[in-house]
Amino acid sequence: MQVSAIHTPIVKPGEKLLQFLADNLTEIPERSIVVITSKIISFAQNRLVPIKTGEPDEKHTLAGQEADLYLDPTESKYQIMLTIKDSLLAVNAGIDESNSQGNYVLWPENLQQTTNEIWEFLRKEFQVKELGVIVTDSKTMPLRWGVTGTAVAHCGFEALIDEIGTPDIFGKKLEMTQLNVAEAIAIAAVFEMGEGDEQQPLAVVSDIQQRVKFQDRPPTAEELSNLVIDPEDDVYAPVLMNAKWQKGGGGK
Repeated sequence: MQVSAIHTPIVKPGEKLLQFLADNLTEIPERSIVVITSKIISFAQNRLVPIKTGEPDEKHTLAGQEADLYLDPTESKYQIMLTIKDSLLAVNAGIDESNSQGNYVLWPENLQQTTNEIWEFLRKEFQVKELGVIVTDSKTMPLRWGVTGTAVAHCGFEALIDEIGTPDIFGKKLEMTQLNVAEAIAIAAVFEMGEGDEQQPLAVVSDIQQRVKFQDRPPTAEELSNLVIDPEDDVYAPVLMNAKWQKGGGGK
């Protein structure tokens, strides 16, 4: 697998996203996946809130409005707000201040629809049939320092490969194993794209040797729901279900 991160101009608020992609993606090979950081979509959608005081309460108020569920920041040693938004466990509902030009950057709206539109545009613009799109953000992992990439939306390929019932090298059938293709590729791509001043919000992933199954359509509602685990069914349910979640503005 080859990941090619792409240096671009700085995205401006209200930028026309599809034109930005056309201007900065010079070539997309067949059977490749275009990776896009969610932040440039947020800028294109003007999902920006000017930072006024910069105090934690200001950001926490926004996070509570954006989150589906949240924990009071006093529950955290670091005074951060743990949240669940769009079935993702995130800090401060994904609100970011890095590379933000003095703004709080909120997660994009209508993200799956936007991802589908990007996929349709790129297939037509670059005349490719087998193409995937992944929109990424950064995430932390419990019990580990450091951030990695995560896929917050995808289109054009099967994101989940079910290996339940297939044998391991000793013939024992796997009982729970499913491969999250979107997450795996997102982690590799974000590592190449960078988190700081690299100015590489795009990447093209090509020469994929693993068995990615491309699709000639956006993911169905059922396929998207199959990626999500209800908290009570999650292996981490003893932690998730005992937290003192409060309903946020996004959970209305």
